[in-house]
Amino acid sequence: MNKKNVVTKLEDCNVFVQTNINISEYTSFKIGGNVDYLVRPKSFTDFACAVNIANDENINYYIIGNGSNMLISDNGYRGMIILTSDLNEIALINENLIECYAGVTVANLCKFAFANSLSGLEFAWGIPGSVGGGVYMNAGAYGGEFKDVIKSCNYINEEGKLTEISISAMDMSYRHSFFSDKKLLILSVVFEMIKADKSTIKEKMDDFLTRRKTKQPLDFPSCGSTFKRPINGYASALIEECGLKGFRIGGAEVSTKHSGFIINVDNATCKDVLALVEHVKSVVLEKKGIELECEVKTLGL
Repeated sequence: MNKKNVVTKLEDCNVFVQTNINISEYTSFKIGGNVDYLVRPKSFTDFACAVNIANDENINYYIIGNGSNMLISDNGYRGMIILTSDLNEIALINENLIECYAGVTVANLCKFAFANSLSGLEFAWGIPGSVGGGVYMNAGAYGGEFKDVIKSCNYINEEGKLTEISISAMDMSYRHSFFSDKKLLILSVVFEMIKADKSTIKEKMDDFLTRRKTKQPLDFPSCGSTFKRPINGYASALIEECGLKGFRIGGAEVSTKHSGFIINVDNATCKDVLALVEHVKSVVLEKKGIELECEVKTLGL
């Protein structure tokens, strides 16, 4: 693999690329080493070009939006990171349908829905990720999930063809979708919502945001909720009952504000976080007989 040749190919396609870039600033955890290539497509054509070049050159690639559910190795990633953040167009396609690209932030989607008096996404106000990431993991909170408001999705399939999939075929369940653990490129999503009074929508959004600010450690870098919800219980309650609130390894800590969050309190490394995750899992299993499952995606390990 010749980096100069790869960069030349990408630039010939007018695809923005940087090499040997520290990825930590592109993740909500603020953790991670250097990546070989950081690519920021601005169109579907750019996206396809980057993937084709990666495949032709036998380069591993991974797609991230806001990097809000991602823990990247301290050694970085030997391959290409494709950021979707510049794929951020959003439009109203009729009175109750919104279409947006995968790189649109969930926050901007919620703002757009509110501006157009559309209800159904209030639960997502405050979720830090991108729309593509939200679809990928069926993001949810406070009893709502993305699957409740999605109508369809466009993605590039394994053959490189633009494909539409309806919600009925997206296999969406708790923190899971048709896209989970597949290297498929989510491009755009159509949301179907209902008309409502703006004051009612704002009241709900304000309520959910207040709950988040009151109960979650939003002032520290993190990946949000670290563990999936176990059957018939809550990870945060189990962790707190085991006396792990505030437990720390290196710069990583079980939040004293919400024990379901592992936070970066002092230049934590990926190694710190992984060690803390394993410690929490071990203690909860020993004391409660329940095996917690980490919901944070890891890369470069």
